[in-house]
Amino acid sequence: MSSPVTKNQPLDTSLCPLCGQANQCAISAGLPPESCWCMQTTVSQQALARLPSEVRGKRCICPACAQDIPSDSNHT
Repeated sequence: MSSPVTKNQPLDTSLCPLCGQANQCAISAGLPPESCWCMQTTVSQQALARLPSEVRGKRCICPACAQDIPSDSNHT
């Protein structure tokens, strides 16, 4: 499975680096960090581990990708 992130792709902080959908990040939208969905829910460590190293700390994942995914799931 390949990631939607490519080396020469501009960094779009409004998109999830795992699935390419809108990440719903409040900070990216210019809103206070405490208003972001990720401050109100638990983000799966498994999901964070799937982030490519070049986007860690630079792009947020979306609520769907932030959830635990069973090992037998084919989530893309």
